[in-house]
Amino acid sequence: MLRVLAIASEAFPLIKTGGLADVAGALPLALPAEGVEMRTLLPGYPAALALLESAETAHVYASLMGGVARVLAGHAGGLQLFVLDAPHLFGRTGSPYLGPDGKDWPDNALRFGALARAGADLAKGIAPAYHADVVHAHDWQAALAPVYLEYDEGERPATVLTIHNIAFQGHFNADQRGPLGLPPQAMALEGVEYFGGVGFLKGGIQFADRITTVSPTYAREILTPEFGMALDGLLRARSADVEGIVNGIDDEIWNPATDRTISQTFSVEKLERRAANKAALQDKFGLSADAEGPLFGVVSRLTSQKGLDLLALCLPGLVARGGQLALLGTGEPQLEQDFRAMAKAYPDNVGVEIGYDETLAHQIQAGVDFLIVPSRFEPCGLTQLCALRYGAVPLVARVGGLADTVIDANEAALTAGVATGVQFFPPDVHALDHAITRAFDLYSDEDAMRRLRLNGLRSDVSWRHPAKRYASLYAKLRADR
Repeated sequence: MLRVLAIASEAFPLIKTGGLADVAGALPLALPAEGVEMRTLLPGYPAALALLESAETAHVYASLMGGVARVLAGHAGGLQLFVLDAPHLFGRTGSPYLGPDGKDWPDNALRFGALARAGADLAKGIAPAYHADVVHAHDWQAALAPVYLEYDEGERPATVLTIHNIAFQGHFNADQRGPLGLPPQAMALEGVEYFGGVGFLKGGIQFADRITTVSPTYAREILTPEFGMALDGLLRARSADVEGIVNGIDDEIWNPATDRTISQTFSVEKLERRAANKAALQDKFGLSADAEGPLFGVVSRLTSQKGLDLLALCLPGLVARGGQLALLGTGEPQLEQDFRAMAKAYPDNVGVEIGYDETLAHQIQAGVDFLIVPSRFEPCGLTQLCALRYGAVPLVARVGGLADTVIDANEAALTAGVATGVQFFPPDVHALDHAITRAFDLYSDEDAMRRLRLNGLRSDVSWRHPAKRYASLYAKLRADR
């Protein structure tokens, strides 16, 4: 059995702020069928420690980034885990990354440096009877693990860095090099130096044996100045080691045939039952049940990256055509204010829930006719995969993983019977408005809508194929190492 140590700052069901947690929580469950045993190292947030079962101390640090720390071994939610119990770094409630003032914790460099340091040590065997053949680091919070392994003496396991969103890079002042335990030579162009400071993601890209992103299109996009966020030059230099493996979702958790959080279960064979979920969703959001147009949905962070400002501008026209919107999300204060104002102005047609609720996310996917994802860039996206699984037709910008996972309902695709959604490009107001018009036209064609829903429900959006890709990658890295 090939052993992989994953390092992540969050993983469902222990702690979740976004799609990273879903990936870190689901991929390990799909890998045993491919001959891979994955254990995941997480920070010891109070929520994670509370859920950890059968915890045993695997290692004690007398001092790790300024305090005593323990590595605990245990399990939770079907995951085999190591948890870094370091109260001086992680013993805080609320967001894993932000303090009560809504700003980054000032010691985030040390917090996630400690996570990466512990990961590197575990991979080399500090825990009794454990070593790793491959280290899989997720995003900037774990990206120093390949750096530590590079600068440590002796043999090291192979390393993979997955970039979930290159916009988040972990950039800190140069004076953090010493406290992080990095050698002086690390502060070089060929090391972690990045715009005069310490770049976590930059260092990981520099030293990881392979770099993956969460979709093939995004893997190509980040090689360009438009999407590479100032790391495109380094990524182009390492382009032979960059590949995109599209994400999946846990199709047991996201299963409309067994989901007890929705009003009525349904399936390909019993698609007519789905209508009850739309009626229940309209009632939950206080929307008129007499609307003749489609019900659109959003489950998203409310940010300009996600293109929700574009939807806000299109919303009056959507309502004027008789459409409705059920939105769940939180994010930029101005966007939250804009959508609340729309809900107040159009109470029969627009319902808004600011925040995040896993159960409500399932209910929206099961009840809406179209799920809108108008992102300006999108590494992969999971919400459109959930939409396909639940018979909601994705309406997406043709970028990143959205381009890879949704087949546009153009005439050729409809004739061939393979269409699953609506794509638009570029991600601007005019293109989105045109896509919404197309959605209205599709909605008026009952046969076309049924085919789109069924195609989505039959799509394989699970981790089975991605797990095979990752297992193959791990095996090759072990052989090369």
